[in-house]
Amino acid sequence: MIQKTEISPEEQRKYLETGFIRLSHVLNGNALHHFADQLRLIMKALDPNTVPMEERSTYKRAFTQVTNLWQKHDVVREFVFNSGLARLAAQIMGVDGVRLYHDQALFKEIGGGATPWHVDQVYWPLDTVNTCTFWIPLQKTSLDMGPLTFAAGSHLITDGRDMVISKESEAFYASFVEKMKLVVDRKPYELGDLSIHSGWTVHSAGPNLSALPREVMTIIYMAEDSRLLQHPTPTQLIDRDAFIPGGQPGQVATTELNPVLYTKNS
Repeated sequence: MIQKTEISPEEQRKYLETGFIRLSHVLNGNALHHFADQLRLIMKALDPNTVPMEERSTYKRAFTQVTNLWQKHDVVREFVFNSGLARLAAQIMGVDGVRLYHDQALFKEIGGGATPWHVDQVYWPLDTVNTCTFWIPLQKTSLDMGPLTFAAGSHLITDGRDMVISKESEAFYASFVEKMKLVVDRKPYELGDLSIHSGWTVHSAGPNLSALPREVMTIIYMAEDSRLLQHPTPTQLIDRDAFIPGGQPGQVATTELNPVLYTKNS
């Protein structure tokens, strides 16, 4: 399935500088089509969106989200536990190994709303900057489908790091991006492409104005020695209990839900 096995020094430099990178032809298109066919059936069975689009919150209009599918579905486990992808995650962050934080499928329905500007790590109870998300589209993703948009260099600026995804985060970060004169990167994806972004990178996605659903699988990695925050917020405690159950402040996140997926020492 993996067609790219190494991160170059230039790719790592760009990622560390901008907080994100787009990589082309990483995954085999036929393998992605096969995985998408199976994931689509899983998501249809689990779809939590029973409320009409116009009655949903801003968050739920943006996408249908289901997490940690690897726990119940072998086909997802095989995809998420791919050591080749995990190795790329370790290389791009410059760490010896990575653990799984969690996976999530993000399906933006036809007519699905925009995803507001936000940062992911506001939700995560992790005392590290060595986190990243692999955003893997399961189809060719044109601009009208709502691909990710990144604010380059935003992961190095601490303003707004307490804001959860909302109308308020959209307004704050839109102003923030303009004020700081950050370069905004918005491009389509070919099948087999993926992007990687840091936990503190400001990003968003447009609405799905196309005639097809935008189907994406994501994998969130953290450095294998990542520790839990000493003083998590109430929002971060919710994530800790869901994705690092039993984890204690200051301890390494070593629960059964956070296996090491790649390490140089293995």
